[in-house]
Amino acid sequence: MSFVVTGATGALGRLVIEELLRRTAPGEIVALVRDRAKAAGLAAHGVEIRTADYSRPDSLQGAFAAGDRVLFISGNEAGQRVTQHRTVIDAAREAGVGLLAYTSVLGGPTATFSIAEEHLATEQALLASGVPYCLLRNGWYHENYTGALATTLTTGTVVGSAGEGRVATAARRDYAEAAAAVLTGSGQENTVYELSGDTAWTMAEYAAEVSRQTGRRIRYRDLPPEQYVALLVEAGVPALGAQLVADADAGIARGELSATPGELSRLIGRPTTPIAEAIAEALKGLEGMEGRPG
Repeated sequence: MSFVVTGATGALGRLVIEELLRRTAPGEIVALVRDRAKAAGLAAHGVEIRTADYSRPDSLQGAFAAGDRVLFISGNEAGQRVTQHRTVIDAAREAGVGLLAYTSVLGGPTATFSIAEEHLATEQALLASGVPYCLLRNGWYHENYTGALATTLTTGTVVGSAGEGRVATAARRDYAEAAAAVLTGSGQENTVYELSGDTAWTMAEYAAEVSRQTGRRIRYRDLPPEQYVALLVEAGVPALGAQLVADADAGIARGELSATPGELSRLIGRPTTPIAEAIAEALKGLEGMEGRPG
């Protein structure tokens, strides 16, 4: 039996591997990746590397073994994920894995924004498969917002279409710790977790916190969805991606990503990382970068 992480070279997957290395021996960890070269750092820590691609069913033959406890990180190809995810589930069922923990979306079937549709279809396929499952319904990451801080400082604005809606974000590392806890814990079969930050905030509050920490005047500019889509496309975001982002903001405006049930903090055994701390960390990362605003 191994602890297997799919998409292990991605931003979340790498953090999960790091946490697993703190909890168990490297020889018990398997990183499932598309590009073996990108996993060289993981292999150097003694992690077993297996190559597989969600889009190639043949590559998933032998990717899992009986009894494996698998973290199935959702794919990032919008419009292709349902087919890809069913392929992974089929391979896991055929191998007889002991647990398949899937990174879904906060709210599951109650979420009405477009990004949730493929997650819900995956949940349904997983439940129908008979594979022992755990649904990790992740909320939004702090990094969804702090990753754009350089642009925010340049323009003096945080732009979105979320109105006064609240979003209960947490750090990507918080979600990674929760996933590792589920994989290495007992009694996780056929469970569901609604995972989010301990505190929900509005975009205006986020802009105010950036202002407080930088001493600069940062405001939130709320746009109608169609204008937000146009702005994102102008900035280089593909049209489909821009529509999904704007539609998710509409979900935030409806309160669909504001839940704070506390399940994430209970899983990791500590409070979730505050957004203010994430902003401070991101600002520190910008220090010394050429052309940093301010």
